[in-house]
Amino acid sequence: MTTEAELTGSAASAAPPPDIEEAAGAPAWGALLVVLAGLFITNLDFFIVNVAIPSLQRGMHATSAEIQLVAATFNIGLSAMLITGGRLGDLYGRRRVFSIGLALFTLASLACGIAPNMGELIAARAVQGAAAALVIPQVLGILTTTYAGKARVAAFNAYGLTLGASAVFGQLIGGLLIKADVFGWDWRTIFLINVPIGAVVLLLTPKLVPESRADGHTGLDLTGVVLVTAGLTAVVLPLVEGREQGWPTWTWECLAAAVPLLAVFWYTQRRKAARGRSPLVNPSLFEDRAFGVGVVSLLVFFAAMASFFLVLALYLQEGRGQSALRSGLLFIPLGLGFFIGSVQAPKVAAKLGKQVLALGALLLAAGDVALAETVWHLDTSGSVGWCVPAMVLGGVGMGFVVAPLTSLVLEGVAPHHAAAASGVFSTAQEMGNAIGIAVIGVVFFSVAGHGTGAHSYAHAFGTSLFVQAAICVLVAALVQLLPRAKASGPAGAAAAPETV
Repeated sequence: MTTEAELTGSAASAAPPPDIEEAAGAPAWGALLVVLAGLFITNLDFFIVNVAIPSLQRGMHATSAEIQLVAATFNIGLSAMLITGGRLGDLYGRRRVFSIGLALFTLASLACGIAPNMGELIAARAVQGAAAALVIPQVLGILTTTYAGKARVAAFNAYGLTLGASAVFGQLIGGLLIKADVFGWDWRTIFLINVPIGAVVLLLTPKLVPESRADGHTGLDLTGVVLVTAGLTAVVLPLVEGREQGWPTWTWECLAAAVPLLAVFWYTQRRKAARGRSPLVNPSLFEDRAFGVGVVSLLVFFAAMASFFLVLALYLQEGRGQSALRSGLLFIPLGLGFFIGSVQAPKVAAKLGKQVLALGALLLAAGDVALAETVWHLDTSGSVGWCVPAMVLGGVGMGFVVAPLTSLVLEGVAPHHAAAASGVFSTAQEMGNAIGIAVIGVVFFSVAGHGTGAHSYAHAFGTSLFVQAAICVLVAALVQLLPRAKASGPAGAAAAPETV
């Protein structure tokens, strides 16, 4: 695959400049940094808000239900709209939709930062989530259609590093911002920091990022939009709200309703594709075994990864009584390991092919088990500094999975489906986050019971880590279903280009 150089209308005049072609051998770093900055701030908001909960409760006199909605509305808006956001980029221009989404996200962040009450904050968070769903799939869509060969592999590695860094360092960044308390803004800083960053990225986007879109002038599949949004909402809403509310009847009713909604959605997509019309998600994407198995592997992997951040934060802050900043510092060795793994992943993948993913998943599983044993040994009095070696090992495992998996899943995607495929990719990630947090949350709090001391939390944390390790082993097994990578495939460089 290569750049969509022969596009109609305005896209034709916005073909990528020569310096990002495969011949250059390296990405145009200006364009790459711009879109990754947009990815970083939008993905960071999924994780960073948890750090601000104590000060948010104090400052806004918020109820526990309102606090839950601050996180839930963002997650629901993001998860439900990612597929639609990706398709909008294919139809109307990935750079254009990226810019619109980032502008909305920046304005919504400002609204969050100056919100006078919880009602307005919750509403602004919902807009933030929907806006992020416009931004995130365009990033992978732009990388897929802009870069080729070794440049694409480097871009995907940078994407994976950015994705992981926003998750790994979310707690630390949030803790530093709240501790700094710039202008006395307290928790509002975590939202207001997005405003200047978003404004700079918006100014640079038209100068540095090439436009691309799918060929043809097909319209948006509105029936598909309604069905997939309703179906995904019916999955995510009970998962993010169920445990806190004791799994009332409506949560199970929503999950049950999601099955026919998503089944009808898939049926309509197949019918539209068979009739030569333009579905929201083209079923032909899943005819590529690398894409289908890769998306499932991604979902399962992020179920382990996202839940790890949840139970680690609970153990450190609730069980050991550490502040958000102090607990955030322990994420540094995890981030160090992730950075090492991400940098070394292309070299290891060149030798092991798809087995680099299995190796990464097993290293993360080993890190989980080692961390569990360490925590149980420390119990209530030992220094959490003893957790560092296991954290580094787990971080290396994460780094070995995220970037290579991105390359493999999107390797065979045609450029005209780039953003739509990225929407499916990102949706799988968010669904994995929601499922993992729901399942591991149940395990953690069931084991902890009504205890609030370090011993109860250590036992719950360790048990949760063993469940996460089992999930990682499942990822290693799923990897074996992936097709053997081509010599120039994601194990080394991106597949050979095809002109659109």
